[in-house]
Amino acid sequence: MASEREKEIKRRRKRRKQIAHLRARAAKATGSEKQVLADKLRNMTPGYKVLIESMGLAKK
Repeated sequence: MASEREKEIKRRRKRRKQIAHLRARAAKATGSEKQVLADKLRNMTPGYKVLIESMGLAKK
């Protein structure tokens, strides 16, 4: 059985991989797709505000 620390590290690595994937999709996304990606980020991580700004997904 994995320790709590190992579980935490696994979650962080998976989240980092998912964010990298979303970052690549955001570069090619249209307006409506960007909104969907922003919603996914909001559900994925507590630091979503910084990520949404850096990826250019914020509404203008």
